[in-house]
Amino acid sequence: MKYLTLPVLLAFALLLAVFHLQMATPLELAAQWRAIGSDDLGMDSIVFKYAHLPRTVLAIFLGVAMALSGSLLQQLTQNPLASPMTLGASAGAWCAIVLGGLLLPATWHLPIEWLAMGGSLFALLLVVSLAGWRQLHGLGALLAGTAVNLLLGSVAGIAVMMNDQYSRSLLVWGAGDMAQNDWYWVGWVLPRLLPALLVLPMLCRPLQLIQLGSDAATAAGLNVARFAILTSLLALWLNGLAISAVGMIGFISLLAPALARLLGAAKPAQCLMYSAVLGVITLLAADTLAMYVSSLLPELLPSSAAAGLLGAPVLVWLCLRQKMPDRVGGALAAMKVRRRVPLPVYLFLGLALMVLCAVLGRDVQGAWTLEWPDAGLWALRWPRLLAASAAGVGLAMAGLVLQRLLNNPLASPDLLGISSGASLGMLLGMALGVSQPWLMTSAGAALVLMVLCWLAPRQSPARLVLLGVGLSSLLEAVLQFVLAQGSNDSFKLLNWLAGSTYHTNAGDALALAAWVALLGLLILPASRVLALLGLGESHARATGLNVRRARALLFLLAGLLSLAISSQFGPLAFIGLVLPQLAIQLGARKVSTQLLLASLLGATLLALADFASRTLFFPMQLPVGALGSLSCGMLLVLALLTTRRGAP
Repeated sequence: MKYLTLPVLLAFALLLAVFHLQMATPLELAAQWRAIGSDDLGMDSIVFKYAHLPRTVLAIFLGVAMALSGSLLQQLTQNPLASPMTLGASAGAWCAIVLGGLLLPATWHLPIEWLAMGGSLFALLLVVSLAGWRQLHGLGALLAGTAVNLLLGSVAGIAVMMNDQYSRSLLVWGAGDMAQNDWYWVGWVLPRLLPALLVLPMLCRPLQLIQLGSDAATAAGLNVARFAILTSLLALWLNGLAISAVGMIGFISLLAPALARLLGAAKPAQCLMYSAVLGVITLLAADTLAMYVSSLLPELLPSSAAAGLLGAPVLVWLCLRQKMPDRVGGALAAMKVRRRVPLPVYLFLGLALMVLCAVLGRDVQGAWTLEWPDAGLWALRWPRLLAASAAGVGLAMAGLVLQRLLNNPLASPDLLGISSGASLGMLLGMALGVSQPWLMTSAGAALVLMVLCWLAPRQSPARLVLLGVGLSSLLEAVLQFVLAQGSNDSFKLLNWLAGSTYHTNAGDALALAAWVALLGLLILPASRVLALLGLGESHARATGLNVRRARALLFLLAGLLSLAISSQFGPLAFIGLVLPQLAIQLGARKVSTQLLLASLLGATLLALADFASRTLFFPMQLPVGALGSLSCGMLLVLALLTTRRGAP
């Protein structure tokens, strides 16, 4: 590819900035110039000076900040798919800002950028714990980042739904739009951005050493651990500035460094400079698209949605061309297996807890009651309890099948994109006014499942997961458009995405339970096949197994489980990731035992989540999926802490 020089890119960025301004205002260039230096202004000049011009200037500043953040993380981890978005840092910053705005006392006056920094740092540390520092260059980092995004999204979703009046404005702001009404955010960003830019030249030589490998960099006298910490903090600071100013615009930090490499940037200094200019270009292009589409639609298209629509296909393309190992290590794979407890003991405990969930509740005054509910209350309680338990069984079994198929402890049903397909179907159903939204959710999930089954014999397992990640990113872009409206439909969608059982009836519960039972009975006899695939393709072929056919059929079974659950409850995140590993840690060694124990854990956990959803904040009801995802996330963190404590 012909190398583009930096001056050419700078000239193109300047032309795009001018075009960005001309799209937003009816003023001619001479009138625009007079408006900048004059205080005696007409209405068009006021709008230009205090809305359009700061929007363009802020896009330039934030394009630089986001692109440099992504470039630093990619060079540090040697992972071309690393960015604050894919490593969960952006979700951590957003979650911290939401929780800080809702929970912290107003007298604290904690700066928003420090909230964003703290949330980003927590998310990145969690990703490092999941994947392992030495695995940040591979597929494990991307999957761990996606899992952290799902976890922190559940936390933020619960907080938003519990404070919907305050959160309407929060949703609009957090959707990531560049619209401005004064110069405040330009003046806020600039003094916080300039010191970070002055530090960058000092990082170029250490980054050059990092490209040689950690051992070579250490031999050259570089303190790799200290440098990694400082560089990560700088990248998170730059990303936090952007999120604090305009909300979540995630793809710029991924796209700009990727384009810089395509244009020939190789050395750290070149990557940083090219990325900064390309960040300006990509953000200006996305915001220009957002303004143009918004002028044609009755609703606002946020800049983040436009960036996602441009960036998601590029992310899929980058994923498909990236060479990564299918087998991923990390902290999850290193979890200690505890002393084996007989399965009947777990079965007794699980059944006892589910019975307790059925009989324990609150009366109309909010007092706790422990008695068998009357007929009317029981008719409301048992369908949602049965549906939640069935969903837990299905997700746990699907997660274990996928982790065995992919030889990857970080694989789960929500990462394959089936849940994203169901969500996109739900969005389409809302847009078309379909009276039976489950038809559209089932159609969306079924479409993704058919594509996955067609690709399963033709692509490596890692590629299938990466395609699911790309589809999830596309969904996020579309969701930003819907949630940015801050309407009742936005909260209805948010509630569905969080996995509510509130409206589950007896027919839906029985149908889901029967479907999960049927597919489970088909998966259990395949335990030996899963065990063989877990040893590797060469060993499996040596036994006479048709690996391609077996993998495709097992993908189909796991996908059908995910389809049934996602079409009814939305994307229940993290459950299929954590529970199979928890079953192994509790002592299940055989695949058949792991399937049974993981299913029992799934049923018990979501039964408890359903119980908590109707009693914890009585009379308010919280979504089961969000509580279940949050519980699994806390279990995962606890398991990781136990693993670290027991490590030699």
